Amino acid sequence: MESLGANDLWEFVVARRQQLLTDSWLHVSAVVQSVILATIVAVGIGILVYRSPIGSSVATALASTILTVPSFALLGLLIPILGLGVPPTITALVLYALLPIIRNTIIGLSSVDPAITDAARGIGLNRMRVLSRVELPLAWPSILTGMRVSTQMLMGILAIAAYAKGPGLGNMIFSGLSRVGSPTALPQALTGTVLIVILALVLDGIYVLIGRFTTPRGIRD
Repeated sequence: MESLGANDLWEFVVARRQQLLTDSWLHVSAVVQSVILATIVAVGIGILVYRSPIGSSVATALASTILTVPSFALLGLLIPILGLGVPPTITALVLYALLPIIRNTIIGLSSVDPAITDAARGIGLNRMRVLSRVELPLAWPSILTGMRVSTQMLMGILAIAAYAKGPGLGNMIFSGLSRVGSPTALPQALTGTVLIVILALVLDGIYVLIGRFTTPRGIRD
């Protein structure tokens, strides 16, 4: 069985550093873009249904159903429609990211104290202003948590998108696994996997900072 030393791994990283930087950037970029798109869609859905128990249940159930579809199967369904590369990858990632953000948007908006919204209406704010100035800011920590969960989930799922010629570190992992027995096979697969874990931790730390700087102190404390 092939063994791998620390020196071998380091030599591989140094030799492929430019490719690793490019693939890492593409990986993070695809995940961040997908989460942003999913947040726009999910928050919109959450706003539409959070006052309706039936609507909330239906939206959550539909988003949950998407997560039951294996990544390979979903990509296989999207490839004939969207082709290979970025379009099916981003579409799949957006679909997988919806559930945590929809659920947390509904929870966050539903948790706003009715007394606060009544007071806002009492000073002359209309429905849209109450939503934008009161409810969404109060629900923001919950929404951000949903984004954080989706981001961590997508970091791993994107690796599988190499099957559809998607961007990111998955291509390095798949390349290594397809060449088992060659000197660079194990370093490729291991390096790609470790980088995904490291990048996921970095993004999680960034979310913590975003939450600290965007959440009003009264809510944060």
